[in-house]
Formats: sequence, C-alpha cells, structure tokens
Amino acid sequence: MAKPAPKREFVLSQALLEAYTVNERMNQYLLENLSDEAWRAEPPDGKGRPIAAIAAHIHNVRHIWLVVSAKGSKIPEKLDRDKCTKKQAMAALAKSAEAMGKLLEAGLQHPEGRVKNFRPDVAGAFGYMIAHEAHHRGQICMLARQVGHPLPKMAGFGMWEWGKLWRECGFGE
Repeated sequence: MAKPAPKREFVLSQALLEAYTVNERMNQYLLENLSDEAWRAEPPDGKGRPIAAIAAHIHNVRHIWLVVSAKGSKIPEKLDRDKCTKKQAMAALAKSAEAMGKLLEAGLQHPEGRVKNFRPDVAGAFGYMIAHEAHHRGQICMLARQVGHPLPKMAGFGMWEWGKLWRECGFGE
C-alpha cells in the first residue's frame, strides 16, 4: 500500500502568493477558452468596453500599481486596449502577474507588511488585486454570453476548480 504524502505545513505568506498565482491561472484559463469572435465583439447597445479592452485594463491596472509601488523593477509595458490581440494580452498578463507577485512577496517580507503607496497593508493589496480581477472575469463571462459567444460550459465550471488550477501552477498537495 502506498504511503500517504506528508502533510505540508501551512505558511500564510506562501498560501497568499499561491492564491495570487492561481488567480492569474484563472485569467489565462478564461482567455484560453474564450472564442476569438468574442474578443472584439461590440457590447450590446454599444455601451461599455469590449472584452479586449477589459483584459487590457486588468493588465494596465497592474502596470499602474507597479509604477507607483515598484519603481526600479522590470515593469511590463501597458497594452493598447484598441489593438491588442488575445495572445498579446495573455502574454502581458503573465508578465504583469509575475511582477505583481514579486511586489506582493516583497510586501510580505517587509517588517510592517507594507506595499509602497497601498493602504492598509499587503493583505489588503492581495484582496484588492484578486477582487478587481475577479470582477472583470465576471464581466468577460457575461459579455461573451451577451454577444453570442458564451464560454463552453465546462470552461465556466473549470474556472472554479481551484485545486486543479492550483496543481496546474505547480503546487503539490
């Protein structure tokens, strides 16, 4: 009989960084499963942003936080919301997520748990980033459906398979 894997010690800082990484995996998974037709489709009634602009916005907000909180680090360029392709957005999101992960990790290592120019602390920064991106993932899913190109049903469910996404990110149990 196989020996059960030893339980790993819970380390909050590690768990928070893993949660942010899974959050980005969720962004990538969403875009991987989004039809190309939905990418630039105009929102109903011409109001609001197309999906391409929403994806660019997620990256560009990260860019802003990196500019104000991580001066001197390698900061990915902003995306042009009117011209970026899905492939460009996915690559930019991957780069900005990596840079944000480093910023958040530095905040976790700061003696007072600080992220420069973010209040109250690094835990708040994690909450803000994940909530902001989850809000826009919801917009993307709804908009894709409204423009006639909904996500495949399994993809809609797949975004919520946290443990599976967590393992895909290389975190073992």
